[in-house]
Amino acid sequence: MGTLWFNGTFFTMEEEGETISAVYIKDGFIEGTGNKEQLEERYGRLITKKINLQGAFVYPGFVDSHLHIIGHGEKLIRLDLSDVEQAEEMKQLLEAKYKETTKNQWLFGDGWNENNFPDRKIFHRSELDEIAPDTPMFLTRVCRHAALVNTKALKLAGITKDTEDPVGGVIVRDNQGEPTGFLLDTAADLVKEVIPDVTNEYVAQALGLAIHDLFRVGLVGGHTEDLHYYNGFKQTFDQFKNIIDGEEIKFRAHLLVHHEATPEMEREGYKTGEVTPFLELGAMKIFADGALGGRTAYLQSPYTDDPSISGVAIHSQESLENLLKQAREKESPVAIHTIGDAALNMALTALEKHPLLKGRDRLIHVQVVDDTLIERMKKLPVILDLQPRFVASDFPWVMERLGEERIKQSFAWKTLLHHGLHCAGGSDAPIEPVDPLLGIHAAITRKRIGEDHNGYLPEQKLTPYEAVQLFTSGSAFAIEKEHERGKITKGYVADFTVLDQNIFTIDPDDILETNVLMTVVDNTIMYQK
Repeated sequence: MGTLWFNGTFFTMEEEGETISAVYIKDGFIEGTGNKEQLEERYGRLITKKINLQGAFVYPGFVDSHLHIIGHGEKLIRLDLSDVEQAEEMKQLLEAKYKETTKNQWLFGDGWNENNFPDRKIFHRSELDEIAPDTPMFLTRVCRHAALVNTKALKLAGITKDTEDPVGGVIVRDNQGEPTGFLLDTAADLVKEVIPDVTNEYVAQALGLAIHDLFRVGLVGGHTEDLHYYNGFKQTFDQFKNIIDGEEIKFRAHLLVHHEATPEMEREGYKTGEVTPFLELGAMKIFADGALGGRTAYLQSPYTDDPSISGVAIHSQESLENLLKQAREKESPVAIHTIGDAALNMALTALEKHPLLKGRDRLIHVQVVDDTLIERMKKLPVILDLQPRFVASDFPWVMERLGEERIKQSFAWKTLLHHGLHCAGGSDAPIEPVDPLLGIHAAITRKRIGEDHNGYLPEQKLTPYEAVQLFTSGSAFAIEKEHERGKITKGYVADFTVLDQNIFTIDPDDILETNVLMTVVDNTIMYQK
């Protein structure tokens, strides 16, 4: 018994431009493709349900290859500062939030970005103290590699003038050596350690809100990294199992496992691989560096706009290689966050010394490269997780960070594809908006919404087909599911993103006006407009 979907334009993604008008689904997999008449003749009485798509356009279900699902849910719950364009506006929002905050609560805000402010102001803790003198404040920068805190939070964490910078982090200080309240990378962890633990109810709320929002924007799945930040592996993974039950909620979640969460995962009796048809435990996640916004991405040469620094290496080369060795002992792949070229060099050196015998490793972001690094990547079984939307948000200020010569091989998506490297597409939500259509638009145009130019580094623009591949077959290849996900053809899962426009042929800016009509997972409509 099966379902006939018809009267649509299905893009198979097997070849550019290849379409069909109907599919027959049995037990959640595509059994037959063609047109309505052919499939009715072939399957006859086996067809127990028919769905008329009314001329809509159907794509293999979009999958975000790198995001933080619970973090995205938190953005929907907490004070969202990501669209703030003036320091004064941020101050007013914090003042209003403080009035809502009860005694003993922390004040949280997410997504501020000084590069959006005309004066690029970064608040000092004394200014935050004026807003919330008796309430600890923790404001996560958009990159999630830096945070602002007030004096109350510093005192709770025991951070003083005499506190040394932790390995892989920086406590920013004033001319007298006093902490300013700006904490980079692992320095922010010193404060996170004293923030009260979140409850199961909070994690469930954030996860549930996030997944429904992902359905709304057409995502059938995501490769997410959340298992280290919400009281450890078990508490977080239990909520994934509870929410994504395979009945009311069907969402294909591939969970990367932070290296510090791996021991607990093993104690709970889990290992890399499928847990349910909708939940998979993936590679060991390792951070090699920070981000360009806070100048913590680790570069081989100093930052052009601040020659005194080259960024932050989260691990020494020895420590990074020890983590690789641990993963290999468990026959596990790794997923390494590498934004700067020095961090990428460290990661490749470790991967070359500890090769993966089976499967594929992942390099996440890969924003700054050079010819030598590209050639080394080509010799390894690696997938590159790209976030096209970073082009729209990081330019033009990132050109000041990297300089005229280095920028030519940065955010170089076309170059990476040209060299035959396998790439997948994601958002890194909540850092960037989770909507895959925004990522596809950015990959094609390489400019912000509303800008009138030919794109930043226009030679790196992707074709619409290449851009959609990132979020379909690319995401499937990243987790060795390319023979069952990411295309619309016989034997593949019945996961579809249904839109009201043909995004391969319309003006790229019209992609932004395209509506998600349905999100279908396992032949089940999880969202309908």
